[in-house]
Amino acid sequence: MAKLTEAKKTAFKWIDDNAERISDFHSRIWNYAETSFREYKSAKALVEFHRKEGFKVEHGVAGMPTAYIATWGDGEPVLSTYTEYDATPSAAQDLVPYKSAANPYKAGHSDPHSALGVAALSGSVALKHAMEEHGIEGTIKVFGTPAEKVCAKSWFASKGCFEGLDAMVGWHPRAYTTVQYETQWGSYWNVAFTFECDEPEKWMAYADDLPRNARAPGALDAVAMMFTTTKYTKEAMLPRTGLWTINEAVMAAGQATADNISPKIGIIQYAFRSPSLTQQEQIAKVLINNAESVAKITGTKLSIRWVTKMRTGLFNRALADLSYENLELIGAPKFTDGDKEIANELLRNMGHPEQEEPYNEELTTPQEWEKMWRSGIPSHQKKHGSDDYVEFQWHCPGVWIQVYRPQIRVPGERLPRWPHFYLGGVKGPIDRTIYTAAKAISGTLMDLAEDPAKLKACKDEWAERIKHEYEPPQLDPTWTPPIDLPWPEYVVTERGHDWHIPTPGKK
Repeated sequence: MAKLTEAKKTAFKWIDDNAERISDFHSRIWNYAETSFREYKSAKALVEFHRKEGFKVEHGVAGMPTAYIATWGDGEPVLSTYTEYDATPSAAQDLVPYKSAANPYKAGHSDPHSALGVAALSGSVALKHAMEEHGIEGTIKVFGTPAEKVCAKSWFASKGCFEGLDAMVGWHPRAYTTVQYETQWGSYWNVAFTFECDEPEKWMAYADDLPRNARAPGALDAVAMMFTTTKYTKEAMLPRTGLWTINEAVMAAGQATADNISPKIGIIQYAFRSPSLTQQEQIAKVLINNAESVAKITGTKLSIRWVTKMRTGLFNRALADLSYENLELIGAPKFTDGDKEIANELLRNMGHPEQEEPYNEELTTPQEWEKMWRSGIPSHQKKHGSDDYVEFQWHCPGVWIQVYRPQIRVPGERLPRWPHFYLGGVKGPIDRTIYTAAKAISGTLMDLAEDPAKLKACKDEWAERIKHEYEPPQLDPTWTPPIDLPWPEYVVTERGHDWHIPTPGKK
């Protein structure tokens, strides 16, 4: 089991002493609820917090206005973590114990990344104070990573931002308090196809005896055909031997009123997850073939924009075991009677009986979690789902800690999502998750800073795995982030705070 060193005591004390400050700051980020690539207020607030705590911050890194790198210290080891702060469209819930959202399309922190970011921020600052007080050498790097929902950490990797790191400790709010173990996350790719009808007059030959009111099918038809064609070809993309997913989103659909003018522009985005890069390449091949065929059929000009190409995960047993030892030292989140009353109020409002223990206050061993995780995965499949923290794992030993987030469950019933969203923002319950995660991050990184042997064990294992399993970055270093795509955002107009789809091409 990990030891409670004097330096760890100092780090944990900083978190306890600043609990109210941390809670208030989380509420601030939670209320901003900004979507991918539009996290301007959230990123600014996190940067200001880092700077006040003595970190040097580079803002707007890797071509992303809402990305940053905060650095403290110098020399080795170089220890890292990351913040996230993007929200999810249509996941809003007011801070009331019943279903309520002023705008049903408003974003909210469904996961919640607000807690993820604030806990990592708090853990890194606590680590800095402890290293400073106890004279421990090393460098802390915190990566402010926007747009996790479209896995933007691959952008950092493509620009070389993760080079020179000795270790990374990340985390995520989950249903259990444990550590992601042998079965790691799979790959996530995201691509946007733009169909532009810029010369509709070329659709048909000109002659005096031809009617002049004919028009090209245009961009809206192209999007519709791409949508339908991909639905037909999905069944033949991969053999039915494992778990994989593909999801589409229409980013622009004609951008015109119903008229006799061909719709100018249409954009459809595809996100797909699978266990291997080979499978990702096959899916991409089919999608690109479909898009090229649709463009020819509709008389539109096709452009292809990769949003991200992510690698799969790389397991590190030494760092995973060390992280869990720190969870054993800290314990799972413990909830107060007031926290439990919040859950029971939700249950009563939904017509369910109260529960004596509505939350999970137990640790789950990595081996137990591995067994549960694998129960729904075919035995031959080594990786599943996606999360972009895996990009770190190809540059240094990396681990993904899970900390229980407050949620209510009723046996035999699938509950709506809004209580989930509410508990991710209400003070009290979510604070316990944040404090636990902050201590787990600072404690694990402190072990690596204080004990060179532990760090060496992690790095030796990583180096050995890299020899046999290496996956190169999937994005070219010259690739530019697609921040000019029409990502949704919220704006204030005379009509109030409202949902807005920007004009394609504007940053």
